[in-house]
Amino acid sequence: MKNTYNVLFLCTGNSARSIMAEAILRRKGAPQFHSFSAGSHPAGRVHPEALRQIQLAKLPSDGLRSKSWDEFGGPEAPKLDFVFTVCDNAAKEVCPIWPGQPMTAHWGVPDPAGIAGSPEQVARAFRDAFTRLDRRISLFLSLPLSTLDKLALKKAIDRIGSERAIQCGAFSF
Repeated sequence: MKNTYNVLFLCTGNSARSIMAEAILRRKGAPQFHSFSAGSHPAGRVHPEALRQIQLAKLPSDGLRSKSWDEFGGPEAPKLDFVFTVCDNAAKEVCPIWPGQPMTAHWGVPDPAGIAGSPEQVARAFRDAFTRLDRRISLFLSLPLSTLDKLALKKAIDRIGSERAIQCGAFSF
């Protein structure tokens, strides 16, 4: 069993969902998991409401920034063990070749940054996205990584991306 795992969360803009996922895993998965986030077309800034959700959850936000996935494809990039797309657009794009041949899965979450409405509606959309990501990450962290073969692990991380996994939260191996 490995001692540590590197996990990359991808989204097109890397301003909300992938940033929140990075912050959640950074806290919940430490020290065994190192989390990163990136985007295919980074917005260049973290959405203020994403930062607000992170702060409301009392998670550290230091070092969070919107960045390109190109940072994770070079020779100095960390060897990735898992890559999760959290938006449908990024899941459809042709991704770079990731160092380490990581396992991948799509954990789509509706884009809270695309909500046009009252401040309460926007806050609710971000809270809902944060809650979904938090639940998926908790399910991921509950996986018995040391006992699953690659096929079973791939099946499990794919299932985490399903709505049924979010609602039930139970797995059998």
